[in-house]
Amino acid sequence: MNPEIVGWSSAAVLLATIAQQVWKQWASGSTAGVSKWLFVGQTLASLGFTVYSVMKGDPVFIAVNAALLLSALVGEAVYWRNRRRAAVAGSS
Repeated sequence: MNPEIVGWSSAAVLLATIAQQVWKQWASGSTAGVSKWLFVGQTLASLGFTVYSVMKGDPVFIAVNAALLLSALVGEAVYWRNRRRAAVAGSS
């Protein structure tokens, strides 16, 4: 079996899973059950793995880790948007 197919297929599954979580938070407008540290940790780990992947020169890992970094940043933004909206709704 071609290792590139395994790598890209696995990357697609992982990205779809993370994207679904971020979308669920966006659509629900809630942060219930989501730690504020989840996306902070994901951002730091994805940044580190992206740098490592570039250093190793692996295009599969460069692409997936860069995409995971982007998803972590979007997830963090959605998390804080939802927190602000909840705070405003709670003070009304």
